[in-house]
Amino acid sequence: MSVAGTSTGPEGRDARGAATSGCAADDGRGLPPDQLPDGLVVADERGRVVGFNAAAERITAVPAAEALGQPLEKALPLEDLEGRRWWQLTDPYGGLSTRTRQPERNLLLPGGREVLVTARYVRAEPLGPVRRLIVCLRDTEARRRTERSHAELIATVAHELRSPLTSVKGFTATLLAKWERFTDDQKRLMLETVDADADRVTRLIAELLDISRIDSGRLEVRRQPVDIGAAVSRHIQAYVAAGQSAGRFLLRIEQPLPDLWADPDKIDQVLSNLLENAVRHGEGTVTIDITPTASPREGEEAGTSVTVSDEGSGIPEESMNRVFTRFWRGSKRGGTGLGLYIVKGIVEAHGGTITVGRARGGGAEFRFTLPVSAPAYLA
Repeated sequence: MSVAGTSTGPEGRDARGAATSGCAADDGRGLPPDQLPDGLVVADERGRVVGFNAAAERITAVPAAEALGQPLEKALPLEDLEGRRWWQLTDPYGGLSTRTRQPERNLLLPGGREVLVTARYVRAEPLGPVRRLIVCLRDTEARRRTERSHAELIATVAHELRSPLTSVKGFTATLLAKWERFTDDQKRLMLETVDADADRVTRLIAELLDISRIDSGRLEVRRQPVDIGAAVSRHIQAYVAAGQSAGRFLLRIEQPLPDLWADPDKIDQVLSNLLENAVRHGEGTVTIDITPTASPREGEEAGTSVTVSDEGSGIPEESMNRVFTRFWRGSKRGGTGLGLYIVKGIVEAHGGTITVGRARGGGAEFRFTLPVSAPAYLA
């Protein structure tokens, strides 16, 4: 970040240190201004720009060399959404002496580009004149991407809920209105359909709760000893009981495995998603390899890896980097496209890693690795 002139004593500290803490990117505290993700503009007591970091150059398309030394309203000619000049409207140097900051606002740069702007007033003493004006600029594109993602999630949920709820409403209304006209077999079929659709709604709501917890960093992991081989075997047995051929599954376990501490319910959820993905979208034999490996967590030696692969057509190379994103679907065979996103969130909440690639047989191969040690309070 270039600073014009000399800045010593308290004013110099305000120009750099206070500027950093005044920016909305608190995670950048202590970083050089040019490494901050947000634009940072600092004006002195006369309203002239003395600091203009690299992100400010990128967001405003104004070189720092041109901005430094210019009046703030010329270097950063912001307008509100009604076309009023922002610095004249707010009068940071001549307004109320009790002001310490400006809350975040959507403002416009020349050309109509929107930016999110916050400002902090640095005064030499309470109610004294402004000695530094620190302006933080944030590009709105990230927020728009988040808003689009939320809109897509709402649209997906509405679409996925409409079908089962319509079915439930239709069958229950029909049964209530014409109960005596149906045979016992017909009633059973309709009630079984209602039950299956209710399960589908329950699963979707559970997925939404998982996504909310993952996105907010509130996904709780309740670690217990987990027999990962037995967990995989239970899933295979369930598929066989549902009609899949036992010969379609190959489970290979490399012994000895280290003791695994994980959340059994969430590991079951990961296994369920990966096996369902292989059975539904893959072909041929579904192979599950469980092996001891190095821990993905720094400072630990032991880990456990689980690899699920099939012999289908696999995932196109150009789609590999999108597999664990929301709404990604490998085929048109249904699903919300949220399962693998949740799988990644669960694995990472355990301190693990997950990757996708191409199996030897040509199909998809998913491999997740978990650290196995017990938490410190249980060790």
